[in-house]
Amino acid sequence: MLPALLKQAGYQTHIVGKYVTSPCCLHCSNRLATRHTLWASKSLHHAACTAQTGWLPDTHCGQVSHFTMLPALLKQAGYQTHIVGKWHLGMCNWEYTPTYRGFDSFYGYYNAYEDYYTHAANGGYDFRDDTSVFRDPSNEYFNYLLTERTVQLVEKLDTSTPLFLYLPYHLCHGPLQVPAKYENMYSDIQNSSRRIYCGMVSMMDESFGNITQALDSRGLLDNTLLVFTTDNGGPVQYGANNWPLRGGKGTFWEGGTRGVAFVWSKNLLSRTGYTNNEMMHAVDWYPTILHMAGLQPGSSIDGVNQWDMLSNNGPSQRDEFVYNIDTIPNSTAIRYKDYKLLTGNPGQFNDWYPVPQSVSSANLTSTDTQGRVEWKPQLYNIRNDPEERHDLAESDHQTLQMMLGRLQDWIKSGVTPQNAQVDPRGDPKRWGGVWTPGWC
Repeated sequence: MLPALLKQAGYQTHIVGKYVTSPCCLHCSNRLATRHTLWASKSLHHAACTAQTGWLPDTHCGQVSHFTMLPALLKQAGYQTHIVGKWHLGMCNWEYTPTYRGFDSFYGYYNAYEDYYTHAANGGYDFRDDTSVFRDPSNEYFNYLLTERTVQLVEKLDTSTPLFLYLPYHLCHGPLQVPAKYENMYSDIQNSSRRIYCGMVSMMDESFGNITQALDSRGLLDNTLLVFTTDNGGPVQYGANNWPLRGGKGTFWEGGTRGVAFVWSKNLLSRTGYTNNEMMHAVDWYPTILHMAGLQPGSSIDGVNQWDMLSNNGPSQRDEFVYNIDTIPNSTAIRYKDYKLLTGNPGQFNDWYPVPQSVSSANLTSTDTQGRVEWKPQLYNIRNDPEERHDLAESDHQTLQMMLGRLQDWIKSGVTPQNAQVDPRGDPKRWGGVWTPGWC
């Protein structure tokens, strides 16, 4: 729906073909991921707040408070800044939460895996309107509420003031839930997880279309850049599909880290209607968006300004990046030009998974091998072998040693992870059954 609406209105799409994110959205094993890189332009190993409990929110983990986040800089420059949807950047202290980090308003949830109807996760209710708990007596599907609030926000905007609007929807995240009319659009798909997932994608598309129409009705699209980005590869165990790429969300394979990103604008792009196959990382959005706003990001960031690549099909400003560096279990992955190096355990799903056809997803093969004594380094030429089927570590010893040397340089520049532990003070039972900041 959204691409069709934009095309009818004369808008063109620019697709980023080789766009890389992190393997997960925030806590993923012992890693901090895409949301951190997007908002502070810091690679994981330069801003490591980890959680040994996975994604559980009752830890001290949060976006490091001394980093100035993107919305704070935009707000200082006179922008209205709003977030509707998922935060997932820490909430044990109020200073970690959205309206303390540069957003004028927040309507959504702090954590992840919320039930789409009850708005609860892991034993606690999690739905906020700014800093207040928002109670939904109707238990309406989450995405209806998020879209409704966004349209209302657009209708009330002061159009004389520039806008930064961030919409990290719960779709298409687990748990797999969607109203029946969207699932029924794919009744020909036997696999229930895939059928629901496809319905969730269609609902997300419809929601963005409705928001785009609201922006257009206020005359805002003529001077707006719309950015769509995923935050990681698709979770193959929940109906997503990354074929023919290897792996999925939570792994360092291309299926877990190669993302989807595209931009739309009527007047701000010098060239439109093309796919750019240059290298871009999620960390690059921070300086790129600041450049568009006429701001400078400072020198202590990992991202680079990619506006020429996005707007004019120009060359990328980077030739390397870090997928992940976690020296505690020795799980690392880096990219330099065409080559990708992996050491240690790359994640749970290490195979190639075609679109699920069977009734159940139970036939997925998990090859998580935490018990292996040793993982040998693996080397791939991603340009020639994007599916990562041909390990070059044995045949190209010179390149392997070069990449191992670059990895050591990256490790030396990193910071020590905080390794946050579960704190019983964060238990929602202590806070009226609600996930609540203010205890760390």
